[in-house]
Amino acid sequence: MIKKWRLVAVVFLMAAGAGCTTSNDKASYKDESVEFLYNKAMDSAAAGNYRTAAPLFDEVERQHPYSVWATQAQLMAAYSLYQSNQYDEAVNALERFIQLNPSNPSTVYAYYLKGLSFYERIVDVGRDQKITKMALETFTELIKRYPDSEYARDVKLKIDLTRNHLAGKEMEIGRFYMERSHYLAAINRFRKVISDFDTTEQVPEALHRLTESYLAIGLNDEAAKTAAVLGHNYPGSAWYQGSYDLIVNGTQTSDKEEKRGVFGLNLWIF
Repeated sequence: MIKKWRLVAVVFLMAAGAGCTTSNDKASYKDESVEFLYNKAMDSAAAGNYRTAAPLFDEVERQHPYSVWATQAQLMAAYSLYQSNQYDEAVNALERFIQLNPSNPSTVYAYYLKGLSFYERIVDVGRDQKITKMALETFTELIKRYPDSEYARDVKLKIDLTRNHLAGKEMEIGRFYMERSHYLAAINRFRKVISDFDTTEQVPEALHRLTESYLAIGLNDEAAKTAAVLGHNYPGSAWYQGSYDLIVNGTQTSDKEEKRGVFGLNLWIF
């Protein structure tokens, strides 16, 4: 029994000693110079220990908020959060940096990193596309504010990819409605692709599906106009051939001249 109490006492004293050491460490940590703290954070980042680096950069700003190091520490903390896949935390840190430093030369990079924090989480078109929209909004804002920045070329490419992804989502929903004969709902989705995502690779199929949907509800003239647009803009497309066959096989008239009127010179462009 005496040995048991001695053991407990020893453990208690060790814990108390550890607590005192931690307190002393914190006290000395608070007294560290800004250069030491920043370099310590940079060493952690350079070693790939981003989860360790992020709070160290935060500590630089907390202890030395008015130093020349504080602003850079804000951005490096956000970068470390991004690198450690803590994307929501990175976005929050980057938004704070942008708000506090609107005219800082590094703000363009903050926008870029914020966009990447969304872009890295884009999922397949079968799932919700909220993150994709946020990536597109951030990259679009970057191009608007900094059209000639060093990130512009990469951002424009990513904008094209995100737009194509969002168009793909609309197409998936449109096909879903078509399969269930909800043609009006499908038409709205396909027209959205054509109007809002007109430069994406989804447009030829959208025009073809729109042609199919119009024919399904008896709007033959609208179907013919849509097929004509498809033929004018994508004449070598397999989607156009499919639409052409649909229109020709579904037309009651045998007048070739009338058929040429549909697919000839009078083309309708959205």
